[in-house]
Amino acid sequence: MVGPDSSRLLRERIFAATVALVGIFAIGTGGYYAMGQFYLGKLGWDLGECAYMTVITITTVGFGELPHLARVPGGRIFTVGVLLAGLGIAAYFVSALTTYFIEGEFTKARTRRRMTRALDQIRDHIIVCGVGTTGVHVVEELVWTKWPVVAIDRDPTRLEKLQELTVQVLPTVVGDATEDSVLEHAGIRRARGIVAALTDDKDNLFIVVSARQLNPSLRIIAKGVDMAASEKLKRAGADSVVNPAFIGGVRMVSEMIRPQVVEFLDLMLRDKDKNLRIEEVVVPKGSPLVGKPIFEAQIRRYTNLLVVAVREPPKEQTQPGRFIYNPGPEMLIAENMTLVVLGETESVHKLRTSIARGFDAPPLA
Repeated sequence: MVGPDSSRLLRERIFAATVALVGIFAIGTGGYYAMGQFYLGKLGWDLGECAYMTVITITTVGFGELPHLARVPGGRIFTVGVLLAGLGIAAYFVSALTTYFIEGEFTKARTRRRMTRALDQIRDHIIVCGVGTTGVHVVEELVWTKWPVVAIDRDPTRLEKLQELTVQVLPTVVGDATEDSVLEHAGIRRARGIVAALTDDKDNLFIVVSARQLNPSLRIIAKGVDMAASEKLKRAGADSVVNPAFIGGVRMVSEMIRPQVVEFLDLMLRDKDKNLRIEEVVVPKGSPLVGKPIFEAQIRRYTNLLVVAVREPPKEQTQPGRFIYNPGPEMLIAENMTLVVLGETESVHKLRTSIARGFDAPPLA
């Protein structure tokens, strides 16, 4: 696939060359016709003869010139001008057209190789099934927050548009996400999670069942179009179900009763320069931060992240730990504790990659 920018530039070159070619043809045809009528009168040439003369001049075929052209003052000089201008424009047009097709095919082959390599190498990623009105925003948020993602959709045009979100190849799979072979191609056995965002609850249910069988440890988030489908999706294996209608209703109430809070959150999410997010980071086993109070861990100093809450490690598999909001500086960090932090995406990424071994970079100024 040709990149959006290079493809646009090539199309602009072809359009400009076409306009120039049509222009020189019109100038040549009109010029010959006007000279014939002015200097030769009844012996002047009709438009067909003038167009023919222009074509054989531009293409340098040279079958012969118009009758009585030598009697027209400046006729042959005009022919030389059309020849030189037309030759250059025709060469430019052929060059642009050839570049578009050759470079386009070359780029498509190169992109296919890069896509295959990316799909083979990707690990701990999130698969998004369906990039329609809901799924496209899921992919955007994952890209902006620097999560590895693979998108699946039946429409290749939708997947091509996703490439505009990042300068690197975004791994995509064209196919039906309800088929096991398509999920396997997307690396479901190596994935961290999957989002079923298709428009039909039955299709999302099918994805949930297949995904849970292919990777039992996968975190599965499903879109529930009908509220009644939520329980079925959860029983089928979904960890969480999101209903767009319910979310929309809650959002409308929030706009009514807490507009400033909503505006603050919207600005935080839309600020592409800062890219602030509220994120979660789990403290892994063996981390040097385990057993230290929050102030001693110096998370704020090294990453400029604000710890707004923590979730204690689960005491049992069926009993999740409790949330502690605005934890004090003396709060001890424990293994498998979840830190809820507020800050820039880059800083969150730094914390995720550093928390297992500690901070080896100098603190932020």
